[in-house]
Amino acid sequence: MQKENIQFLKQKARIIRYNILETLEIGKKGHLGGSMSSADLVTALYLYKMKHNSKNPDDPDRDRFIFSKGHSVLAQYAALAECGYFSKSVLKTTKTLGSILQGHPETRTPGIEANTGSLGQGLSIGLGMAMGAKLDHRNYKVYVILGDGELGEGQIWEAVNTASFYKLDNLIAIVDYNKLQAVGLIKKRYDLGDIRGKFAIFGWKTFEINGHDMEEILQALDSVDEIKGAPSVIVAHTIKGKGVSFAENNPAFHNAALTKEQIERAKADICNS
Repeated sequence: MQKENIQFLKQKARIIRYNILETLEIGKKGHLGGSMSSADLVTALYLYKMKHNSKNPDDPDRDRFIFSKGHSVLAQYAALAECGYFSKSVLKTTKTLGSILQGHPETRTPGIEANTGSLGQGLSIGLGMAMGAKLDHRNYKVYVILGDGELGEGQIWEAVNTASFYKLDNLIAIVDYNKLQAVGLIKKRYDLGDIRGKFAIFGWKTFEINGHDMEEILQALDSVDEIKGAPSVIVAHTIKGKGVSFAENNPAFHNAALTKEQIERAKADICNS
């Protein structure tokens, strides 16, 4: 891992955060908080770790990425545009009638692998893809970003158990641990306890990082490549709304419509970061 890579990715993360804001027109609701908290993770996946090609999005050997907490798809749209899957001008059409970019992921969007947004289902989808790779003797990996509040869904833990039983070392879960749900702190709404410990009990290899430290993110993603015979999880501590001063750690911006002044301030925050 070279320092040049880290600086390049930090700059790209700023661009992706700016791209997220391009999806939010004045007065149009969008899930700003969770999109911003996952932006560094998404940047590292698309621009460093994953095998993928915007010119050949259906390559059978591509790595797969599932955004299980589909309401944060604005971060994925921002990354897909940055990678050339569609023009950045399309970002401004998000959540408009007929657009290929809607409020949750849909497979008609270039680069999207699965429709998600009904919380709890994404890891099961990724599990199926990972098992398919094993059956087809292909070497691709499947990355799934989960919301921390989403871990309250029972289906998640069925998938966690199954992935361990089948030793799916090509399945990597990443928990965007921003500690906030739509209506407040997770520890007050539904305390998750020791997330890393829960995965470890099921036999997963576990990592815990600062989800906004690019060097730590890359180290964890590289370390996962060395794991054999077990799935892996990266618990990434993040800040909801990261990069936008008035939205950080503020549940009001889980899904909010921004004013013209707020959008301008948010863009200034990102440009000056």
